[in-house]
This record gives sequence, C-alpha cells and structure tokens, in this order.
Amino acid sequence: MLTIRREEPDDAEAIARVHVHGWQSGYAGVMPDEVLGRLNVAAWAQRRREVGTADPEHPFTTLLGEVDGLAVGFTTFGPYRRNQDRDDLDPSVGEVLALYVEPAFWGDGTATALFAAARAGLSERGWTGYRLWVLADNGRARRFWERAGLSPDGERSTYQVPLAGGRGPVGLVELRYAGRLDE
Repeated sequence: MLTIRREEPDDAEAIARVHVHGWQSGYAGVMPDEVLGRLNVAAWAQRRREVGTADPEHPFTTLLGEVDGLAVGFTTFGPYRRNQDRDDLDPSVGEVLALYVEPAFWGDGTATALFAAARAGLSERGWTGYRLWVLADNGRARRFWERAGLSPDGERSTYQVPLAGGRGPVGLVELRYAGRLDE
C-alpha cells in the first residue's frame, strides 16, 4: 500500500535514486545515452542536501511515496519559477517541478496519487492555477499530464543538456503545461 509523506533530511538518497532511475528510464531515447549513463545517485543526493529541500521553510515541498518503507516516487511543488529560475518566483501561480516514479511502479496509480497530493498541496497554499514543464519528446509524460487535465499553453523553452569532452550542449525542447485547481 502506498503512503505519502513530506520529505525528511534522511530521504535525500532515496529520492535521488528514484530521480535518477526515472530519468534513465523515462528519458531513454529522448536524452543522449551518455548523459543518462553518467547520472550519479550520490551526487544528486548531495545536491538535494545542499539545496535544503527537506527544510520546512524551503519554498518548494517534496512529498515522498513509499511502499513497505521503500521509496517508489516523489513530487515537488511550490511557487512558479519565472524562466525556470528558483530565485525568481511568481507567488501568484503554483508549479509542479517534478514527479518521478520508479519504473517498476509505472502504471500502478503511484504517479496519480502523488499528483493528487501535489494538487492538494498547491490548493492548500491558495493557488488556483499551476504549471509544469515537460520535454516535448517525452510522449509518455505528456499523455499522463493530458489525461490529468493539463494542456500545453503555448510557452516553450529549451533545456540545455551538457555533454562531456568539451562539446556543446544538446538543446531539448520543453513545453509548458497549465492546469486549474478550482475546476
């Protein structure tokens, strides 16, 4: 049975593991294999600790989904990041920054439950509208968001993926999706 709770400081590695596995499976064929192959759980966990995502005063909230004590997914939400900049926040609208699930739990309702919890958290903060960014070539994620009632709002961005060996980054198109909490 899935339980959902707020992130705690000791969860950094478990969340990073879900995040890395989610990227490696969800972005296969979308993002360069060399990028997915070099993802490092320990480094991502350390970055979470440095950013302080578990701090109750942090502007973003991360909820962890667990089954029998095992982290199987997470979602992060908060105020909308203008230009996807965590230091330039728009308090008038919410954003789902992340929703990742261990591939073994795809399609079992875990993502839907985490998304419902994120929507409830956004609503509790008083937002009626929210946004999120999704890679244009990530068909699975786009279908999930569209089934959940979100739709592209016409805004686009390019996510720059750094490559090794001094090569220039690969630009991946992102689409912004928007939804309402008061419907």
